[in-house]
Amino acid sequence: MKNILNTLLSSDKSSANGFHLVYRMLLATAIFIAPLCLRAQAQTSSIHFDKQTKVFRIDAADVSYIFGVNENKQVQTLYWGKRLSAADTFAASKSAPGASSSDPSIDTTRQEFVAWGGGLYVEPDLKVTFPDGNRDLVLQYVSHTIAGNHLTLQLKDVSRDVYVELQYEIDSETGILRRSAEVQNKTSLPLTIEQIASGTWTLPRAQDYRLHYLTGRWAGEWNLREQAIQPGKITLESRRGSTGAQNNPWFAIDRNSSNDQDQGDVWFGALGWSGSWQINIEQDQIQQVRVTGGPNSFDFGYRLAAGESLQSPYFYAGYSHDGIGGASRLLHRFELSSILPGASHPKLRPVLYNSWEATGFNVDEAGQEALAEKAASIGVERFVVDDGWFGQRADDHAGLGDWYVNPVKFPHGLKPLIDKVHSLGMDFGLWIEPEMVNPDSDLYRKHPDWILNFTGRPRSEGRHQFVLNLARPDVREYVFNFIDKLLDENDIAFLKWDYNRNWSEPGWPAVSPDEQKKVYVTYTQNLYSILEELRRKHPKIEIESCSGGGSRVDLGIMRYTDEVWPSDNTDAFDRLKIQDGFTYAYTPGVMMAWVTDTPTQINHRTVSLDYRFLSSMQGSLGIGANLNDWKPEDFATAKKMVAQYKQIREIVQRGSLYRLISPRDGSEQSVTETVSQDQTRAVAFAFLHSSEMLYPFPRIYLRGLKPDALYRIEALDGKLAGDSPTVASGAFWMQQGVDVDLKGDFQAAAFSLKIVSQ
Repeated sequence: MKNILNTLLSSDKSSANGFHLVYRMLLATAIFIAPLCLRAQAQTSSIHFDKQTKVFRIDAADVSYIFGVNENKQVQTLYWGKRLSAADTFAASKSAPGASSSDPSIDTTRQEFVAWGGGLYVEPDLKVTFPDGNRDLVLQYVSHTIAGNHLTLQLKDVSRDVYVELQYEIDSETGILRRSAEVQNKTSLPLTIEQIASGTWTLPRAQDYRLHYLTGRWAGEWNLREQAIQPGKITLESRRGSTGAQNNPWFAIDRNSSNDQDQGDVWFGALGWSGSWQINIEQDQIQQVRVTGGPNSFDFGYRLAAGESLQSPYFYAGYSHDGIGGASRLLHRFELSSILPGASHPKLRPVLYNSWEATGFNVDEAGQEALAEKAASIGVERFVVDDGWFGQRADDHAGLGDWYVNPVKFPHGLKPLIDKVHSLGMDFGLWIEPEMVNPDSDLYRKHPDWILNFTGRPRSEGRHQFVLNLARPDVREYVFNFIDKLLDENDIAFLKWDYNRNWSEPGWPAVSPDEQKKVYVTYTQNLYSILEELRRKHPKIEIESCSGGGSRVDLGIMRYTDEVWPSDNTDAFDRLKIQDGFTYAYTPGVMMAWVTDTPTQINHRTVSLDYRFLSSMQGSLGIGANLNDWKPEDFATAKKMVAQYKQIREIVQRGSLYRLISPRDGSEQSVTETVSQDQTRAVAFAFLHSSEMLYPFPRIYLRGLKPDALYRIEALDGKLAGDSPTVASGAFWMQQGVDVDLKGDFQAAAFSLKIVSQ
């Protein structure tokens, strides 16, 4: 407590009122808190301010993040990387000299947050226009407050009452830092924000950086790309109104010489925003690398009235000394402990069955009950009815927006089916697409003005549907109310929340022209508020984010959803690459992976049921095959594999992932290993595309085990090869390795290890 109070005492005196309140609260709390607990907390993370040098230091886990206030009152980055000694100190920061008369100091100084003005040519964090036409904004440090793991800095324009509050929060377990900025208009007139970022991350100066990022399209999401960072700017973005599959708001930067997954310096980050977004990676005039992210500035303009404020999305970033593999493991741990609903103990994902591929739109009570019986027989825990249960929904041309139970398909409502599902030992889930409407629907005929549109212009359809303008209060109310009513009247445990098209004509005619571009922000804010309110009123509900495949996966939507849908492509071989890319940014614990029919709808490829299960068991297992077409041997195989998955589920969904052999770049093999957090258990999955010239499958060298502990190895599916012992040390399995017997085309195996002694 003494350390925390001393930290507070070092806060800027201009924050005295807030400080004294926090001081009294902490002083009162100190009487009841064990000093030992406080010492442990102080060792894991800390935020300090040196009044003499005006240097801030944030330490947590294996990371130090350091910045200071320079002579121009700019907030200047000093260090971001591996944790430094407590004895290491930094001198007062000084603004960098200009590179030339064309590149002044404001452009070469590594600022945490900089507005456009005063000769700035690099990417700004903030750009505004005032009513008098002035567009110049120069921010200076005013004050700060420190409270536990939170640091807040206040900046102000040199002459106008425009304030920016920079917010920092450090995660003590992973060292991942969360940043955001709040713009406050304390002038007497409105202003327009034309660009707002959450902040800029600046890397140590170097010439050998390499950028990793994720690209994709429908049925081909999560492709990991790499390119050298050179002078200029790389822009990753979505202009689609949602996260999008073309790029994902995640990045990782390492050195070109880093070739081992688990070695080397990596700086990484992810933006928590589910609307149009932008991340810029810029190497400036003196080869400094800056990463700036926030809502997309394209077609953006947010009118901020006098007295109003606008908060930017959260931008998360971290550092790993253990390569890009270590970076993804940190992100996985952070997502599980700090992002997902129920953090820090989110529920394990149940084994799920979805009836879409079996019935399509032709759902009815009897057919779904028959499928539920078959699903229960193989150990499924959650039964989900997909599209087709509502309105006049016979295909994708009609019915969206009319969220009542179809009386012909379900003459007694959903209750008889739900009761049947419960009697079989499963909970019940339902597909919805709340943000969309078909032109052929009662809702659209009644409210054609409720969609995104420009007055007098064509209305573009996508998948025979329009996007409801969720920014409108009446649309927001309608969407919340129909879902709330559905959950009140039915015992539903799970919603598959779909979103199957991108924006077009993003107009909002109900508000004045200077307010219409707020739609990009208000829509997303209202989406979050609906999800938050539903979860608060119905605390047992679980939700999946789905968007024409993996087009809305980000750290914003994941704060409100328990799982995500990576891709509509469920081909088991394609999924190896899709799932590989996905896990660079997001934990396998939320990655839904279905076993579907073969030949696959995507590639018409035929692979064994064992192979399909093992591919899906690397994530959160689901089954989407048409069980009506299965043979008895298929049910026997599925029952065995589901039981195996339940034995290893906690390791897969909560453990530390190691990518031992990548499926990318035409690789004939793929191997992943996941180790439990306490390192007592591990499971590995191996896949072979095709054997060649009698060469054996490559030896598998495990990672992440305790070297001196003894582990027993056991084949789950497939065979172990060679004369390996059944019990050996962690060092043996990591140094000597494991051989599996895989030959032929599209073969797969899995094995587990369990500690037998220390």
